[in-house]
Amino acid sequence: MLFNSLQFLIFFPVVTVLYFLLPHRFRWLLLLVASCVFYMAFIPVYILILFVTIGIDYVAAIYIEETKGPRRYTALITSIVSTCLVLFVFKYLNFFTTNYNALGAFFHLNYPVRILSIILPIGLSFHTFQSLSYVIEVYKGRQKAERHFGIYALYVMFYPQLVAGPIERPQNLLHQFYEPHEFDYGRVTDGLKLMAWGLFKKMLVADRLAVLVNEVYNNPTNYEGIPLITATAFFAVQIYCDFSGYSDIAIGAAQVMGFKLMTNFRQPYFAESIADFWRRWHISLSTWFKDYVYIPLGGNRVSPRRHYLNLLITFAISGLWHGASWTYVIWGALHGLFITFSGISEEPRRRIREFLRVDRVPALHAFARMSMTFVLVCFAWVFFRANSLTDAGYIISHLFTGFAQYGNLQYVSLQFRGIGIQPQDLVIAVAAMSIMLTYDILDKRERVWHRLQARPLWVRWSLYYVLVLAILFYSDNNVANFIYFQF
Repeated sequence: MLFNSLQFLIFFPVVTVLYFLLPHRFRWLLLLVASCVFYMAFIPVYILILFVTIGIDYVAAIYIEETKGPRRYTALITSIVSTCLVLFVFKYLNFFTTNYNALGAFFHLNYPVRILSIILPIGLSFHTFQSLSYVIEVYKGRQKAERHFGIYALYVMFYPQLVAGPIERPQNLLHQFYEPHEFDYGRVTDGLKLMAWGLFKKMLVADRLAVLVNEVYNNPTNYEGIPLITATAFFAVQIYCDFSGYSDIAIGAAQVMGFKLMTNFRQPYFAESIADFWRRWHISLSTWFKDYVYIPLGGNRVSPRRHYLNLLITFAISGLWHGASWTYVIWGALHGLFITFSGISEEPRRRIREFLRVDRVPALHAFARMSMTFVLVCFAWVFFRANSLTDAGYIISHLFTGFAQYGNLQYVSLQFRGIGIQPQDLVIAVAAMSIMLTYDILDKRERVWHRLQARPLWVRWSLYYVLVLAILFYSDNNVANFIYFQF
């Protein structure tokens, strides 16, 4: 069920009203049933796969807590392998099979393996990682094993964040299912505002920009120069508005019912370095990899060379988590290389700054750092969005070609004629982007919704009505999937 669909427009208020009408002891059951309905709206039978992984980790965590000695570690590994095996079969088996067959053909070995025709269960990577974090936290003694199977199943399946996060930790979410949440007008309206803002970013920015981005990236050899640069920059904005929009709706929907989910985005394109970008982008995933991959590898408590290797491994795995394709692996590895180069070049860059005296104008220096970070992030996005390594190579090699011909209006017309986005749609997208940028700038200083509380009632409600009417009248009529649903 999509957050931007008519189904959800009916589903959400019905579930929320029932939630507040029911006694507290029955609410977990309502939410579990609602989450099952929400998930089964995609491919109903795949809920069985979800319950298999839930059952494995539920039993494993209790066994780990009650067992002493090496058997605890054995149970942990068994749980991790079992859960990851489901993810591997549905998401990565065909990827490895394809590469195995290609390698065999290269060495003239005629032992091809058949590709399976299976559909990836939606959100599998997200709830797999949420399950893994629970078992690991129990093993480390930072979380008590949950004895109530229904509550644990709800922890994994909680519908607002089931499909695309945030990837919650048990310490933050599990106990909230035991807490009674009374109806609070301020909390409910704040949650609804956040949901509306998420829909604004998704439907007025991301979905509008997707028309141009999809046309150019699906047919890259038809374009060069400015259309490729424009599509790449627009994709950076599209994926941010699409994914952060989803997170806003998820966090807002949970907040309406009294649940607090972790912040997943914090103005990532205001980052002044790639490391800073990852402290702001998909925070629930970046902290997951930091705690469960990077630190166990040794983190930065090792030699510089090993530290940089740990970074590269972590980011490459992060790329593979996003998708079973070499384009995603390269995207992740590029971010690891950017951070590695930043660490290696820190001293030379400091000397250059001192020589140029750029620190004397902090605002200009910060803007330069933000601009460079954005350019590097966009460069990496090429691999993330490209349909193949061949397409990515073409796009990168043609980003800065054809400029000599832009004095020819006929050439310009041919370059932009087939893109498919109407001028009025582009105006709406640019206007919506401007509003979003203004929001982020203001929100960086002080929460926008808190600022509005100090304004007169008529000002606040006028803005709310404008926001809702803009979503209703200026969004695309087609219901578009969220980008991260494919992961």
